[in-house]
Amino acid sequence: MIRLRLATLDDSSMLQMWADDVDLWTSSDEDGSFDWDSEIPRTVDWRELLVAEHDGRPIGFIQITDAAREESHYWGDVEQGAMAIDIWIGDPVDRNQGFGSKMMQLAIARCYARDGARSILIDPLDANERACRFYERLGFTFVEKRNFGRDLCRVYRLDRS
Repeated sequence: MIRLRLATLDDSSMLQMWADDVDLWTSSDEDGSFDWDSEIPRTVDWRELLVAEHDGRPIGFIQITDAAREESHYWGDVEQGAMAIDIWIGDPVDRNQGFGSKMMQLAIARCYARDGARSILIDPLDANERACRFYERLGFTFVEKRNFGRDLCRVYRLDRS
């Protein structure tokens, strides 16, 4: 069984180890750096940092963000009620096991449980065909290609039905 829980400082080293995995970043100009020790305890009402567990064992990470309200304005001008999800499976042995689909189902439900949430945005790298097909299978619709920093991404959207 997969469940999501809030990340804690006890997760910092594991999350950094996962973020340092070259496979997660080889097709990106991003380096996976994130100050986990500062960001995990920082409570903001526009973001959740979540650890996915399978039968109590951590397997992945999800960030859910209110795309209209987050402080960096990463998504630009988006309508109120637009949420964004970032997801990755940590350990390579846990990849390609179907965990990502269940994690996304839980994250989507969590987004839509928020008052006023109307859509969800995702931004896989343009070169990551496998991730793009994954999101399309989940019902996300392609919106546009867009550069985020130095990365060319595809923006996908899922509207609340």
